[in-house]
Amino acid sequence: MRFPLIVDPETVVRELDDDHLVVVDVGKLALYKQAHIPGARFLDYGHLVANRGRTHGLLPEQRHLETLFSSLGIGPETHVVACDDEGGGKAARLVWTLHCAGHNKASLLNGGLHAWLNEGFPHTPATGAAEPARFEYHDDPAPLITGDEILARIDDDQLQLLDARSLAEYNGEQRFSMRAGHIPGAIHYEWTRALDQARNLRLRDTESLLQELSSLGFDNTKEIGCYCQTHHRSSLSWVMLKHLGFTHVKGYPGSWSDWGNRSDYPAETV
Repeated sequence: MRFPLIVDPETVVRELDDDHLVVVDVGKLALYKQAHIPGARFLDYGHLVANRGRTHGLLPEQRHLETLFSSLGIGPETHVVACDDEGGGKAARLVWTLHCAGHNKASLLNGGLHAWLNEGFPHTPATGAAEPARFEYHDDPAPLITGDEILARIDDDQLQLLDARSLAEYNGEQRFSMRAGHIPGAIHYEWTRALDQARNLRLRDTESLLQELSSLGFDNTKEIGCYCQTHHRSSLSWVMLKHLGFTHVKGYPGSWSDWGNRSDYPAETV
């Protein structure tokens, strides 16, 4: 079984009986108890992130993630398909985290539970215990960028920043940290712009996304760091860019809850 980074429900439904497939549902527990993809394991999003003071959305310790992923039945040969009920942010954060752990056999379900349930794919309220596996964390720094790394390269024209938050947050009109605004030079691209509302929140077609990103100045030859408030929403941006063929894409865990709470980091408002 070999899935692309973003996989359609039509492909996943044919492979549900494959022992190497693990579907992980990062949506709401109430919905999971009502209807979920057959065999899907539930993951409370709070277990996927760590907080430190006012900084939220950090990567948890490796030992914690090894225990968590092992309990979900994720082993070295497992292909994970992640889904949620919100448009893909939480599920994409799982995919990004697995990549940070050196496990690249991970895909985002295109359209998530919106597409799966609205289009009549099989679902069940039944739950069962996952067969534990042995997950080993192999640190891969490629998908990750820190605030200190961004600060050191703030004038580097080979690094671009994608701000996936709302326009009000980007402009400084809405604040969820000590300071408002955005990282100097960051380009605003709200995460939901990538979703096709008419197709149950599937990703928009490749051509239109590439044209839109190019018109904003994004360049595939440069590194792109994605951030939001905690690297929840921007995880979808990370998956989108990787899916579109951008090769040097990184996520900023902590994001603005880190940067915006640091008085020694510069900020811009519009």
